Amino acid sequence: MQLNNNTIFVTGGTSGIGRALAEAFHRRGNQVIIAGRRKDLLDDVTRANPGMDAVELDVADAAQIRQVATRIIARYPALNVVINNAGIMPFDDAGGDLDDAKAVHLVNTNLLGPVRVSAAFVDHLKRQPQAWLINNSSVLAYVPLAATALYSATKAAIHSYSLSQRFVLRDTSVRVLEIAPPWVDTDLVHKSGDPRAMPLDAFIAQTMDKLATATTEVLVDVALPLRANAGPDEHAFVNQFNEALANEPIPVA
Repeated sequence: MQLNNNTIFVTGGTSGIGRALAEAFHRRGNQVIIAGRRKDLLDDVTRANPGMDAVELDVADAAQIRQVATRIIARYPALNVVINNAGIMPFDDAGGDLDDAKAVHLVNTNLLGPVRVSAAFVDHLKRQPQAWLINNSSVLAYVPLAATALYSATKAAIHSYSLSQRFVLRDTSVRVLEIAPPWVDTDLVHKSGDPRAMPLDAFIAQTMDKLATATTEVLVDVALPLRANAGPDEHAFVNQFNEALANEPIPVA
């Protein structure tokens, strides 16, 4: 994709991968608008990046998505990139009781959030000479982490939805890209400096480099074996992956 002279809307832009992507695009001369639930965090990011704009948005709120999209399009008619990054990663127990309210909030945020944001902007994007919808999924879409079973399932759904989006938009000016991060050391779960996690700056550097030529998926090198695992023989690798993490768990706060 084109890495400069865009107008870019990024959900979940106050921390982690979302903030780092927003700042990387900002440094390349793009107009960037970040969205997040907390005004104080949005203000922190925009103060650190003069010229960046921000808007309060909870992607679990369908009505608010429509209202924000209308405002952003009116203020930035050249908007041509939407990055669906916002997400949450609670732990769950696929073999135990279900916290129904927590599960519904997860699906509303991680799956219906990107679907609704895409729908709110896509007609506008179609009117641009070049436009991109970028969905942030995860390598857990291909190799699920049993301790976050429902999160992994939402990311698998985003991968599937991206495939369908890409097909139905194939004859328009809108290209659909999917970023599938590995374990990156952010505060999505608990920032720890764990050596198994990819440093955020290294992830962003590789991702930006690969975005320049991407047409479908954006995978840093360490993610490639997990992406390649999906298929009829995937079960052994999934079991091995989860056993390794069960023996040496991801640290939590």
